[in-house]
Amino acid sequence: MRTDEPREQVGEGSLPPGRDSLKPVEDSLPPVGDSLPPVADVLAAIATGLWRWDNATGIVTLDAEAARLLGLPPHARTTTEAAVRSRFHPVDWNEIHGIVQLAVAEDTLAEARLRIMDEQGRRVLRTVRSRTRPIVHEKANTYELIGTLQEVGEPAPGAAARAPVTGDWRRSREAFLLDAGRALAEARSTEEVLRVAAGLSMPGFSPDGLAVFGARADRLTVVGHHGHHGFGDDDPLASMPLDTEYPATEVLRTGRAVYLSSPEEYRRRYPTTWPLVSRFERRSWAFLPLTVAGRTMGAWMAAFTYPVSFTPDERSVLTTVARMLAQALSRAGVAESERELTDGLQRSMLPMLGPEIPGMSVAARYVPTGGGLQVGGDWYDVIPLPSGRIAFVIGDVQGHDVRAAGLMGQLRIALRAYASEGHRPDAVLSRATRFLSGVMDGIAYGSTDTRANRDDGDDRDEMAGDPRFATCLYVEADPATGILEIARAGHPEPVIRMRDGTVLQRPIAGGLPLGIDPDADYPTTRLVLDAGETMLVCTDGLIETGGHDLETGWARIRSVLERRDGQEPEPYETEPYEAQAAESDSLEALADALVQAVHGPSSHHTTGPLADRREDDIAVLLLRRTERPEQSARTRRTMLTIAQAEPERVAGARSHLRSLLHDWADSDQVDSAVLLVSEMITNVLVHTDGDALLVAEVTGEEGTRRLRVEVSDGSDDLPHKRRPGELASSGRGLVLMELLAHRWGVDPRGEGKSIWFELHEESGSPAETAA
Repeated sequence: MRTDEPREQVGEGSLPPGRDSLKPVEDSLPPVGDSLPPVADVLAAIATGLWRWDNATGIVTLDAEAARLLGLPPHARTTTEAAVRSRFHPVDWNEIHGIVQLAVAEDTLAEARLRIMDEQGRRVLRTVRSRTRPIVHEKANTYELIGTLQEVGEPAPGAAARAPVTGDWRRSREAFLLDAGRALAEARSTEEVLRVAAGLSMPGFSPDGLAVFGARADRLTVVGHHGHHGFGDDDPLASMPLDTEYPATEVLRTGRAVYLSSPEEYRRRYPTTWPLVSRFERRSWAFLPLTVAGRTMGAWMAAFTYPVSFTPDERSVLTTVARMLAQALSRAGVAESERELTDGLQRSMLPMLGPEIPGMSVAARYVPTGGGLQVGGDWYDVIPLPSGRIAFVIGDVQGHDVRAAGLMGQLRIALRAYASEGHRPDAVLSRATRFLSGVMDGIAYGSTDTRANRDDGDDRDEMAGDPRFATCLYVEADPATGILEIARAGHPEPVIRMRDGTVLQRPIAGGLPLGIDPDADYPTTRLVLDAGETMLVCTDGLIETGGHDLETGWARIRSVLERRDGQEPEPYETEPYEAQAAESDSLEALADALVQAVHGPSSHHTTGPLADRREDDIAVLLLRRTERPEQSARTRRTMLTIAQAEPERVAGARSHLRSLLHDWADSDQVDSAVLLVSEMITNVLVHTDGDALLVAEVTGEEGTRRLRVEVSDGSDDLPHKRRPGELASSGRGLVLMELLAHRWGVDPRGEGKSIWFELHEESGSPAETAA
């Protein structure tokens, strides 16, 4: 929309004097002949105004036409930045600010379309186009803008008020930048970032060749590229000194973008490297700095097969994409560095299982699932001992962070050192708890301050740092005999999977977690692992991950271990491959099945009863004693020690025997066996000063099996059959033996004795057998 306001003559006389005169602008023009009018007359004829904006003082100088176009009285004036800003549409003012900053940084023209508002800011008077050139005063770190204002073509009535400054192109650009930002933010690796960048389709122009350059030492490197066939690692462009005359090296040296609109311009500015570039047959190039936190980390090249003039709007889009690309590459680099650190820590802290152990096979898994740094406090170890035995260690330091990983590494080394010295399991853990308690002491970290000199209790707590403890299970195994000597420090108990698939959780005497009490004791429990049996030891991550507690977690693990061919899966287990893996002779397949049941796809359908689906690291160690041919008969055998000081474990022995006889045909016989075992163990604890050793063995085929139970002690006093009265509280043990067992007896040993009984599955009653 034009107005009929009178105009003053446009020329250098119409501009008030500013900090510098506009005379140099006119003097810089080429000489003209007599046939061309003066520049001032030309500008007046085409309704173009001149203006100057001084960034240092905030003063804007306008000639008469510029003032008229801005809705001010049509005569030359000097006014403030605020007065001019009030005439621009707020959206357009924000837009031109970014364009000017880009032009100042790249020493190019700043061009924008601006809507001019009335005095009340309610109505759009006209739309003008501004073209300015920044003049930078480096010493003062300021700049001036000198340029023109010209009204754009006549819009339809009211169209200027409805349309954005740049119409559909601006909307397309904003949508493109949003999509590009979202896609780059979701990229997790450098390769994925480059793939996303290669797939970007910019509005109005799209590059068909992309490359990202970095710097290593004093040479240029190619991080990745797309669309440059034959651009390999041996290409001269892939590794050149940073002082080479090449656009990417210039960007890395100066941090400023380089735009080349034509091959002629490229050849003129970079004649040395042009022969290397010409083979790609591109027509325009943009090289932009990849800057993060003020540091230029690389350069991004966008090459085009058609001429591109690189207008301010196009440069703005390219600059924005370069900034997002730099941020995405920085995040991907940090993530890849963390993954590399994690892998390195994991490889250094978790041992290789080494050569095959004669008579035993071993499988292990470590799965970091807690998020963040993918290494935590869980670990396992396999240690050859001087005696020829093998030590198996599994543990968990409290926490899932770098400190937990560091403590885990120290504790693992200490345990390996103590074990290699030949100490017994209880001594190894006793020394380990003293070691960890010392590490937790603030003085052990070399602090020169003392807690005694600190008056404030909070300060003393701060000096104590972040105390941690660790659980641990230490197993010393004799591969020749299958004897396992186990010491436990607050860790979950081991599980034994027998040859027929029966799973028993073995109660093991234990002490406090390591690092809590430096004087804690750790009793040793002896078990025997028969041929074909498998022992599972794990950290609590395998049990409790997915919202499970100890009870439901063990039920989930048991269902995987006990599966046999033809058995229907449990209601909460849906994946058939787990059952197949559990029956496989390969411990590796069984280890995979256990991890998949807890951390794989099926685990999302088998969540536990707890609302908090706690995630934790998973460490699993499986130990199987290989079967010998002479032991091919179906045998189920278990051993349990009940200490004199732990009479409450009699109940655990009863539960243990029921688990051993879980598929026994006659439930009454199971009750009888449990009653007899309870009587035998109680007699040992009451009438002797030693511990009771329970050995239970089931042999034969299902339906005709035999149960033999022995309870041994160190006393030489043989039991005597008595006839207790109705009110007597003892003396009925041997009477019950005669009534309930098919066979029973007492066998003297070199030291102590053994009382035993037998039950036959699906056979005649004990009374008939006795007769």
